[in-house]
Amino acid sequence: MPAFRQVGEKQLPQEVVFMAWSPKRDLIALANRAGEVLLHRLANFQRVWSLPPNENTGKEVTALAWRPDGKILAFGLTDTKRIILCDVEKPESLHSFSVDSSITYMHWMEVTEESSVLTSFYNAEDESNLLLPKLPALPKNYSTTAKIFSEEKSDEIMKLLGDVRLNALVLGGSSGFIEIYAYGMFKIATVTGVEGSCRGLCLSSDLKSLSVITEIRDSSDSEAEITYFQLDTSLLSSYLPEVTRMARKFTHISTLLQYIKLSLTCMCEAWEEILMQMDSRLTKFVQEKNTTTSVQDEFMQLLLWGKASLELQALLMNQLTVKGLKKLGQSIESSYSSIQKLVISHLQSGSEALLYHLSELKGMALWKQKYESLGLDASGIEEAITAVGSFILKANELLQVIDSSMKNFKAFFRWLYVAMLRMSEDHVLPELNKMTQKDITFVADFLTEHFNEAPELYNRKGKYFNVERVGQYLKDEDDDLVSPPNTEGNQWFNFLKNSTHLKESPLLFPYYPEKSLHFVKRQMEGVIDQCLQKPADVIGKSVHQAVCMSLYKTSQSEDSAPQLFKLPFLWNDKTSNIHYVLFTILENSISKIHILRRHTDTSRSVSNGILAVDFGNFLNNSINESLDSRCYSCLDAHFYDDETVTVVLKENVEQEGKERVLAQLPLSSVYTDEDQDREFIWDSTKRLDEQSGEISTRTVFLENQWRVLENMKAQYVSVNGIRKVSCVLSSNLRHVRVFEMDVEDDGEVEEEEEEETTQIAAGEPDELNQSADNQDNVCGASAEELPDETEEHESSLDP
Repeated sequence: MPAFRQVGEKQLPQEVVFMAWSPKRDLIALANRAGEVLLHRLANFQRVWSLPPNENTGKEVTALAWRPDGKILAFGLTDTKRIILCDVEKPESLHSFSVDSSITYMHWMEVTEESSVLTSFYNAEDESNLLLPKLPALPKNYSTTAKIFSEEKSDEIMKLLGDVRLNALVLGGSSGFIEIYAYGMFKIATVTGVEGSCRGLCLSSDLKSLSVITEIRDSSDSEAEITYFQLDTSLLSSYLPEVTRMARKFTHISTLLQYIKLSLTCMCEAWEEILMQMDSRLTKFVQEKNTTTSVQDEFMQLLLWGKASLELQALLMNQLTVKGLKKLGQSIESSYSSIQKLVISHLQSGSEALLYHLSELKGMALWKQKYESLGLDASGIEEAITAVGSFILKANELLQVIDSSMKNFKAFFRWLYVAMLRMSEDHVLPELNKMTQKDITFVADFLTEHFNEAPELYNRKGKYFNVERVGQYLKDEDDDLVSPPNTEGNQWFNFLKNSTHLKESPLLFPYYPEKSLHFVKRQMEGVIDQCLQKPADVIGKSVHQAVCMSLYKTSQSEDSAPQLFKLPFLWNDKTSNIHYVLFTILENSISKIHILRRHTDTSRSVSNGILAVDFGNFLNNSINESLDSRCYSCLDAHFYDDETVTVVLKENVEQEGKERVLAQLPLSSVYTDEDQDREFIWDSTKRLDEQSGEISTRTVFLENQWRVLENMKAQYVSVNGIRKVSCVLSSNLRHVRVFEMDVEDDGEVEEEEEEETTQIAAGEPDELNQSADNQDNVCGASAEELPDETEEHESSLDP
């Protein structure tokens, strides 16, 4: 029996450029050359969903990473320089942000360090849940909220925030670009001092060091030099409880800003273009009429004498019409009440929650002993609080404008409706016919204020009137409001104007009467981003280089391989706090794997920091044992777990049908007690490949943990030791095979399955957690049947 059991095989239509196993489920994410992101399950490599490329997100995927809890998949796009966080259940973006460089690698890690302070923070309930009301879900009838914060997905916010335990998404790009994002959402460090384009990243689980592999190229034609950097990030580990609290606040603030943005977008959707009809009809009337009487006078005459000029009659009866007037009135009432509800229940709730979290952050910043070293600045946060206050004032102003507009339009349309019925000599209901002197005065005031012709407005906006006053607040532009609120006679304004001391008081939020709600919102976002950017700069500057080691130069043949699959590979052993680097160096036409290890505490060094590994002859049927025992080249290698490396090997002898082998390499067979006496002395003036003759070499004879990959030109491998699975990809990047690696543990797998089945029966539908053993009947299906099964499965996951 082979050591590993094959559970799936597929020929894919597009070349795969990256693959990554979920840390918690039997799912693998793929990115292909077409810019598609796909999710496949272990059993028979069935497709769960696919996310096609689009203009907004981008079309060239260059990196993938799973959040440690397996609920969020992150991917980077080089053409738009955006990072997308995608829900594992459905191909939908939960959050996205832009970066300054094309991303070439990403790594998502979780902090495993424990302390009494951290434990109490992890276990304590978030006070904001006790003190703040729950954010109302946004109405689902708007296109922008179909993906997050909608009534159907009220738990999406918590899914996005994830567990309280700190996790960090580390991004690497071209020209030494490295940034660290807490919880995958908010930047807590901008790292400088690294050269070249990033090929690998690994932040240790104790946050003490960051290992980076870069590719340094002098010119486009020259060979690239692969270099290893170890960076000291001890500030993060020293202030871990403070970093965790601060990062949690940052992510709350980031989520609330997204909620406010979507609320405002919903308001813009609720405002309809039909509301501009009155302005456009009146402007056309001014341009076409022959009399010198103003529009305001025309309507005043109709109000006072009940008679309209022939031109006004034509406007009302032929263009506006009774039916059109009713429709316009209904649209205004429906639209304004929707916007009003969104402002009161969503915009104000989000703003107040934002004010709460910023005030808490300010309190943290004032505890200088704890937070000053992390760059938290109380004065900057105070400015952010002030900006949020200004936004709340502007939202309240919009509410007042909506309230007065609804009253004005209701009275105006009621009067005009009756006047138009009389013109058409239709019957007017008695209850509509009653109009008090107070009503007449109200309509007269409305006409006086709103029906003045404004030639300067025509030059700006192409219209003479601005009867509709709400839409101007929702325009995303820098221009001043066309009709700002009238503050004349306002006692509070007069009081402030005459009080020099109160005018400058920090207790009063600045008010921008001339600006739109969108403008004040953008201003608020800018101030908040600026105040929260400082910790990222301060923490980034504290990171310094501990080790810089030039490993080797890439050969021209290697350069043709996909960037994302190339070795070196980085791994962090959480138990012993050691960084491992796997890479190959060509010696005597054999690609020999090398293992470099460094302690995460940069002040310490690990004995025998580097070893080379040879694979002895274990395919006795294919080669003569008298030949040199070093007969295999290593094509790819990844850590399966802390104690095992999974490798793809190729026979190195010149013969037909050279076999490719998938094998497990135990580290116990590589590292022995003898290594303590054989320390490698590294000459920093030379590259490592120039000193390869002095590196200790282990020859390993694999016993039963290997399998020949027949009829497949295997080249790359992706593994997951937690789920005990691997995926092998061929050199043409289209042929994949999936294996279960530890087939001896079938009993345990069955027990897990029984537990999962019980959970599903108890009302926890987690379809994605199915194991391959339930799919044995599927594994035998023919290739022709698979597409139909995939479609069936995809449709079963849709809502």
